[in-house]
Amino acid sequence: MATKSYSLGEVEEEEEKKQKQQRKKEALGWIEWLRGWFCVIYEMLFQRIMASHLQNPLPLPPANDLSCIVTGSTSGIGREIARQLAEAGAHVVMAVRNTKVAHELIQKWQNEWSGMGLPLNLEVMELDLLSLDSVARFAEAWNARLGPLHVLINNAGIFSIGEPQKFSKDGYEEHMQVNQLAPALLSILLLPSLIRGSPSRIINVNSIMHSVGFVDVEDMNIVSGKRKYTSLVGYTSSKLAHVMFSSVLHKRLPSEAGISVLCVSPGIVQTNVTRDLPKIVQAAYHLIPYFTFNAQEVRGVLFLRQQILRFQSTVSC
Repeated sequence: MATKSYSLGEVEEEEEKKQKQQRKKEALGWIEWLRGWFCVIYEMLFQRIMASHLQNPLPLPPANDLSCIVTGSTSGIGREIARQLAEAGAHVVMAVRNTKVAHELIQKWQNEWSGMGLPLNLEVMELDLLSLDSVARFAEAWNARLGPLHVLINNAGIFSIGEPQKFSKDGYEEHMQVNQLAPALLSILLLPSLIRGSPSRIINVNSIMHSVGFVDVEDMNIVSGKRKYTSLVGYTSSKLAHVMFSSVLHKRLPSEAGISVLCVSPGIVQTNVTRDLPKIVQAAYHLIPYFTFNAQEVRGVLFLRQQILRFQSTVSC
């Protein structure tokens, strides 16, 4: 029977591979873990001080020539961004799962805006991030218009606090799909429209909680047993993955495409995410209003406005 022979170099290479596999990280080190939580606590305690230099409200200049897509725009940060962009004159597409609520919001905003200028330029398109087919249909419908897209704001996200592990019909852990895989797919599929709208921007709303996340590319669904799944592990992993994706996409997009990719951490915010928290934790959120932002004053909203201002300055040059 024939046996396979190895040269000295091949043996050394095999040994090196085995050593690399043994050294492969399977979780955060305790120093990284402590540093991550320090960042989270520091953010909560000092976010208002760090945002004190930002004018609030920060008025937007006319944005009549901008087309913007905002995911998850029926509540929280997304709702404020969609409304303020529309009031500045932008064409805003509310990309949402619950289209009925979005239409009701538009009617409410139109009534409040009545007599203050032209009607708000808002529309609703259905987008369910728990379905990659829905993401593909949305992108296909938008690209078929052959018009420009100037700003894509990937705002929608979930944090199913305390819930057992769940998977989408596509087979992915829900946090990873909604917070990373679906927005990443949407961004890539909309590149033709973003190129037509160049200079354009992809703005990914993220979380300081990515500081305590860990991404195992061989176990994105957290099913191997190497790590115990909790909703916190699912959420932080997905947010770190989104930061990593944003960085890679920004680096790989050619400069001539004219597309910038940004990640925004809005800070510790009272949004609908807290609706799944235990009652005692929700009460704590309301007892420390000085430290937390609400959706209207959130630093992320201010920062996003600032990014739109800079973007408009670039367009007008």
